[in-house]
Amino acid sequence: MADAKVIPFDDDRSRGSAQRAARRRPTGGTSRRKADPGGMREMPVSPLPAQQPVLKASDAAEPEPSVQSPAERGGGWDRRIAGGLAFLRRRITGDYEVDEFGYDEDLTDQVLMSMVRPLYEKYFRVEVKGIENIPSDGGALVVANHSGTLPLDGLMMQVAVHDNHPAGRHLRLLAADLVFMLPVVNELARKAGHTLACSEDAERLLQRGEVVGVMPEGFKGIGKPFSDRYKLQRFGRGGFVSTALRAGAPIVPCSIVGAEEIYPMIGNAKTLARLLGFPYFPITPTFPWLGPLGAVPLPTKWTIQFGEPIPTDGYPPEAAEDPMLMFNLTDQVREQIQHTLYKLLVQRRSVFF
Repeated sequence: MADAKVIPFDDDRSRGSAQRAARRRPTGGTSRRKADPGGMREMPVSPLPAQQPVLKASDAAEPEPSVQSPAERGGGWDRRIAGGLAFLRRRITGDYEVDEFGYDEDLTDQVLMSMVRPLYEKYFRVEVKGIENIPSDGGALVVANHSGTLPLDGLMMQVAVHDNHPAGRHLRLLAADLVFMLPVVNELARKAGHTLACSEDAERLLQRGEVVGVMPEGFKGIGKPFSDRYKLQRFGRGGFVSTALRAGAPIVPCSIVGAEEIYPMIGNAKTLARLLGFPYFPITPTFPWLGPLGAVPLPTKWTIQFGEPIPTDGYPPEAAEDPMLMFNLTDQVREQIQHTLYKLLVQRRSVFF
């Protein structure tokens, strides 16, 4: 875009026009003339002051705000369209990889994360702390509290690591067997990198240098009543500690605040849960009374904090079989998560802001 001209308030253009007109008018006998040494015609010397130069925006003290061109404004969309076309080309030609667990990194990065990200950024407005505690390379086991009636906290934790870690790491979640029994959900979970919550799969992933996420409370945590919110349930038998010890991977405690209030569970229809094969059937202030509308989560404000890693590579190989060591490490991880939850709750202004 051409530089705009800045015209002073007294409008020197009219002054310049009058000056040029005065130069064209014949002068009286008293006007002085300068002799041209080259023999050219004489030029009158005007008594008027010289015309002030017209300033350009580039010469002004305050630069004019830049105006983005339509091409520049559409640059973001151009990149998105180009990225989408490249993704479709890879899917058509088969130029992508799926690992032995069914994880499709290309599909996860381009589609699945994009589907969950609006919920993460706009709806729950997740704030992430301590992401630097997840190592930049090598295996690590992230252990988090579990809550919320539906397992949205696992998905939000996955987006938090994917979008915020400086090394661009991916979180591989360990999921309950119920996830892999549900149609559609089974395929999506596999594509997103989830695998069955068993020691064998977790150990293989850790030895490959993956970041693995586990929520030891399981259904006891996600299906607990609203009155027990932010009170950690039993952490199983410490199997996750044994897995980390065998792989020599650090344990990273993770505390999630905000998920407890998205579906306040005030009751459990146990008979209906047994008929459907579910571990519980939640009753909330909106579900099932409002039908499908009752399944919309409340827009709470979330905070996810990753704590100081607990190293395990200093223990001998036989330490994984020591029940007292596993109990002590399990209790240490649980206490660290619970303490951080209380601290975050004290710092929280409100449930929704």
